[in-house]
Formats: sequence, C-alpha cells, structure tokens
Amino acid sequence: MAFTPDSKSTLIENYRVHASDTGSPEVQVALLTGRISYLTEHFRAHRKDHASRRGLLTMVSKRKRLLEYLKRHNAARYKQVIERLGIRK
Repeated sequence: MAFTPDSKSTLIENYRVHASDTGSPEVQVALLTGRISYLTEHFRAHRKDHASRRGLLTMVSKRKRLLEYLKRHNAARYKQVIERLGIRK
C-alpha cells in the first residue's frame, strides 16, 4: 500500500492538537512514521534501492530530532505520541 494523500489526511486527523493543526510535532512524527513504515516494506522487495534508503535515514533522523524536541518541551505529549505510534519500548 502506498502512502497516499488519503492516508496522510487520516494521520493528520488522528494526531492533530487542534482543528486546523497540520504542523505540530505530533502530526509531523506521525507522518514521518507512516512514510518510514511504507519505505521499510518497500525495501523488503527492493533491497538495492540505495537512493531511497538514504531518504529513509534522513526521515528517521528528522523524526528522532522532533521526538527529542517534544520530550524536552512537553514530556506528557511525548509519552502519549510514542505510546500511540508504538515506536519506543
């Protein structure tokens, strides 16, 4: 399944903080997680796609920085996001 605009809007609606929210850290982390999971599945079939792998590593780094920001500024929101996404143990 591709990361479509419909799945993107669904993620935004599920993780937004207020009605017109599209750029909060929660939304950004959710979108990056969706794209990361899509690319992870892509690499199971296309092992030699190194250009996309570089993009994946960039997305993982960006998500890590956003999570660190969220943890620093609001630990409760951080815990809620990682729990809902299931990305930390």
